[in-house]
Amino acid sequence: MTRKWRNWARIQTATPVQVLTPGTTAEVADIVLRAASDGRTVRMIGSGHSFTGTAVANDVMLTPAKLNRVRNIDFEAGRISVDAGINLTDLCLALDSAGLALTNMGDIRVQTLAGALQTGTHGTGKSSGTLAAMVTELELVLADGTVATVNSHEDPELFNSARVGIGAFGIVTGITLAVEPKFRLTAHEFPSDYAEVRESFDQWTQEHDHVEFYWFPHTEGCYVKHNDRSDDSPAPPGRLAAWWEDQFLSNTVLGAACRLGRAAPGYIPIINKISAKALSDRTYTDDSWLVFTSPRSVRFSEMEYSLPREELLPALDEVKALIEKEGWRISFPIEVRAIPGDDAWLSPSTGRDSGYLAFHAFERTDRSWFVEVEKVLRAHGGRPHWGKLHTRTSDDLAPAYPNWDKVMQVRNRVDPHRVFANEYT
Repeated sequence: MTRKWRNWARIQTATPVQVLTPGTTAEVADIVLRAASDGRTVRMIGSGHSFTGTAVANDVMLTPAKLNRVRNIDFEAGRISVDAGINLTDLCLALDSAGLALTNMGDIRVQTLAGALQTGTHGTGKSSGTLAAMVTELELVLADGTVATVNSHEDPELFNSARVGIGAFGIVTGITLAVEPKFRLTAHEFPSDYAEVRESFDQWTQEHDHVEFYWFPHTEGCYVKHNDRSDDSPAPPGRLAAWWEDQFLSNTVLGAACRLGRAAPGYIPIINKISAKALSDRTYTDDSWLVFTSPRSVRFSEMEYSLPREELLPALDEVKALIEKEGWRISFPIEVRAIPGDDAWLSPSTGRDSGYLAFHAFERTDRSWFVEVEKVLRAHGGRPHWGKLHTRTSDDLAPAYPNWDKVMQVRNRVDPHRVFANEYT
């Protein structure tokens, strides 16, 4: 019976010939070896939260449901080794129970660890940013069915290529991460205006551990988040307050506003002005992983670009002016973050401190404006997030990545017949 797969955003689909759920690295190796011998391709999906076709598998599709175990925790070294298919929530729970934590996280925790890693997932932070920067070792099944364990000493070129590898170098089956003792964050979230945020953002990113803000298109309204490490006792939002801000306003009301905007786009500027004023000033303290991430139930498509840090705000200014000039109606706030660079060769943050701009389009609404915004981001030296929508090709991406030629050499070495390729990769 044919099984059809689609991603969370419902914009990528696949009809695999075969769907398998291996439970061990050895089982993955056996599947890959047989597929390669038969001239077939193999891809491992994650949770489906990439918007690009990175996980699309129309031949042999592997699902990660059984590759979800914690393998080892080395408290002395500050390392955790896990199956690659573990989701981030389960990883955080395991770390928390062991008195440990990830140094930084992105906005959500529903992805598989491998999927988040392979696409370049990042948070925001003064001294930490990407998930790839925390990885100390990878276990991969290669195209010939062999299992490779790679790190900065063992096959460092494969390690540097595959940390953010979009699934193109092998099936990642095991991941070792550098972790640290669990910590709490005090969050201060408050409304502001664009001029103040524009003037203060660089200073804020020096003064606070983690800073991000959201700008509401067609308004001057912004919502700012500062997260700082804290020794304070936990003081999470009350149940009602958390529901009001994180569920009702950030999801229920946003969803209703987006549906109204989809039906009557002319009302979007008014809706955005109301939305920008609805969010309140609040401060709370909780375990880091609970502060870093938040629930997302409104369905959307997304484009996100990494920019040289010094180009972040000039690019945003230009996009802001372009939106008003073109008369587009955009209901979702635009997210702005900044992180230090890393050394994973295909990471959008490789070799440079980076700022990120994320653009969202509500489901079943026009997103053609992404293409025009992308032109601005490219002009400012932007690199696309591998899991977010973009129009770039390998030819025009190559100059943006200093180690692109080395990456291609590694790929040709470990997968000369493109067993792990799909249309996107």
